[in-house]
Amino acid sequence: MSWEDNYQVWANKTDLPKNLQTNLEQMANDDAAKEDAFYAPLSFGTAGMRGLLGAGINRMNIYTVRQATEGLARLIDSLNDESIKARGVAISYDSRHFSAEFASEAGRVLGAHGIKAYVFEALRPTPELSFAVRYLHAYAGIMITASHNPKAYNGYKIYGEDGGQMPPKESDIITESIRQANMFDVPVGELEQLKSAGLYQVIGQVVDDAYLAELKTVSVDQKLINTVGKDMKLIYSPLHGTGALIAGQALRNAGFENVMMVPEQMAPNGDFPTVELPNPEAPEALAMGIELAKKEKADVVIAVDPDADRMGTAVRQPSGDYVLLTGNQIGAVLMHYLLTAKRATGTLPENGVLVKSIVSSEFAANIAESFGVETINVLTGFKYIAEQIQNYEQTAAHTFLFGFEESYGYLVKPFVRDKDSIQATVLMAEVAAYYKSLGKTVYDGVQELFQQYGYFVENTKSLTFAGVDGKDKIAALIAKFRAQTPAQFGGIEVVRVEDFANATDKDVATGQVTQITLPKAEVLKYWLSDGSWVAVRPSGTEPKIKFYVGTKGETEQVANDKLAAIQATISEYID
Repeated sequence: MSWEDNYQVWANKTDLPKNLQTNLEQMANDDAAKEDAFYAPLSFGTAGMRGLLGAGINRMNIYTVRQATEGLARLIDSLNDESIKARGVAISYDSRHFSAEFASEAGRVLGAHGIKAYVFEALRPTPELSFAVRYLHAYAGIMITASHNPKAYNGYKIYGEDGGQMPPKESDIITESIRQANMFDVPVGELEQLKSAGLYQVIGQVVDDAYLAELKTVSVDQKLINTVGKDMKLIYSPLHGTGALIAGQALRNAGFENVMMVPEQMAPNGDFPTVELPNPEAPEALAMGIELAKKEKADVVIAVDPDADRMGTAVRQPSGDYVLLTGNQIGAVLMHYLLTAKRATGTLPENGVLVKSIVSSEFAANIAESFGVETINVLTGFKYIAEQIQNYEQTAAHTFLFGFEESYGYLVKPFVRDKDSIQATVLMAEVAAYYKSLGKTVYDGVQELFQQYGYFVENTKSLTFAGVDGKDKIAALIAKFRAQTPAQFGGIEVVRVEDFANATDKDVATGQVTQITLPKAEVLKYWLSDGSWVAVRPSGTEPKIKFYVGTKGETEQVANDKLAAIQATISEYID
């Protein structure tokens, strides 16, 4: 059907919720807006779906949520196993507009299929949803969130029974079922009847307590926390999201008694009134926390995104000012402390492993190597880190120590199988206590790591191509990079090209090609003669193409100069 036909189907509906009816009326005389909302279904991939709120098949609304849940329900139905239906699906949601409604709608669709839904009584973090799937032995999980996107967005993620995001095989089946389901004909159960039948169970404190009990195991050196950490000043902000309740309690349970919450950002609010973008990667998201930290002379500032899976931090410099650490720097300093503390306490396993994404820095990998710890690289997406954890549990080939992605996602203990900012917050507080015990700050610690391992500098830039032809433009750019391999970036020769879509690793000088054993993905990675690298990758959840650059130098200036030169080459190539 054309976008005009799709629009007319919606326009003919007389029973739409008022907010969707109003949205339709607003776009009645705007063909561009109608085309964007109705030209194609909202994309559903291995990371679920994410989009603008509003009327249309390319928008987040109760009908697209029902349709997505119908896809999951049909997958469960196809298994022909009543025990799986009884195990059910855990559902959580963040502070965004309509999140609670979407969670309830998902539960009602599952109930109509006789599938039990465990729905949190109020908003909870994504990592707690991952934990809940495992704790409740559920077959799957649903998280209503758009992570760190602007307030106009919401999203929907599906988790598998291991607590990680749904694997591609099952995700593909769900996607096919979604396309077969008419979003206006999806069966929806009556809430009170479902509750009476035991098919819609509200959960909360019991799961909270179990999750908090596991969080107490994240700390490595309790003596350090008891002597130094309890008086250390820590500023925390949930950025109007889900983090405050659980993170505050987790920090207190660990022994950090002097935690101050940013008061203006404590209350859940889908408008995110104090920030334009609720993203802990963005400096402005930590601005209020930093102002409070200056007044209190706090040791560290921590902020998390609305669903509390990503964590950003700012640390005090000798001048009294605060500087934001990058996601890669946070990963490196957390990894170094873990290995240092575990070695000191005799708990560092011989077969320990760091798992990181292919677009994350080599900084943490170099640190791991110096401790005799292996690094495993996986595709972008924390589900691939979760898959490795599951594999190690089954084979005992490695002991998982730490997993991270450059996009501010970290995991310390595998009782969660996704990014967990609560775990990362507790560990970062311990890192700050460690350096404080040495008369230093976390900033000092990062500088020492640079001096020891070299200056690693990374940057990610994104180009956004929204609208009808956005996907085509992104595909054309990827095709150009694949067909016309650049000879150099920033004057530094390209020596290897990894093409993850074709599973090939090519030596440019010899032409020798070896196979990549990772799953296929639309990613190109260029390795340069000095160890620098460039990766090109379309986003899995947004209409963006991302360019990642990693450099290393004897000084920060050398590394930054290389970065600037490489980025200039990328810009020229695109133009």
